[in-house]
Amino acid sequence: MLFTPRLTLLAVALCATAAQAELRTEKALPLALANQIAAAGVAACQANGYAVTVTVVDRAGGVRAVQRADNAGAHTLEASRAKAWTSASARNTTLAMMENAQKNPAAANLVNIPGFLLLGGGVPIKAGNEVVGAVGIGGAPGGHLDEQCAMAALDQVKAQLQ
Repeated sequence: MLFTPRLTLLAVALCATAAQAELRTEKALPLALANQIAAAGVAACQANGYAVTVTVVDRAGGVRAVQRADNAGAHTLEASRAKAWTSASARNTTLAMMENAQKNPAAANLVNIPGFLLLGGGVPIKAGNEVVGAVGIGGAPGGHLDEQCAMAALDQVKAQLQ
């Protein structure tokens, strides 16, 4: 294969663009903060009489912390994890996603994505405008109540998320 001057210039341009690419810098959710969020979520729900499980995941959905209240149902462990994973993946609350899927036929297929759980209780954790993880809560008598507990937990640590 012969290289023409035009192909040579294109190859040089592509190499120069690749050489200028820089690594991204991302904020990470530290374990100590993930544990604080999990404890605050359990406490917020317990204050209202709900026995729940709280799972905190990083931006990629990897579990960072889990706390399961006394008397929380066995199903709450997986529900909280799936809500947190869904929220981290979509960078949105699972309650908003559920409501959108109910109103928008095009979004209704989100329930078919493996691992997605469109029930309220999953909330992204943001450091500024950057999603660094998510918290998922399962076990209150309604997803909107799970979400309230998650929001209360995040409110308690908001100063650390700047």
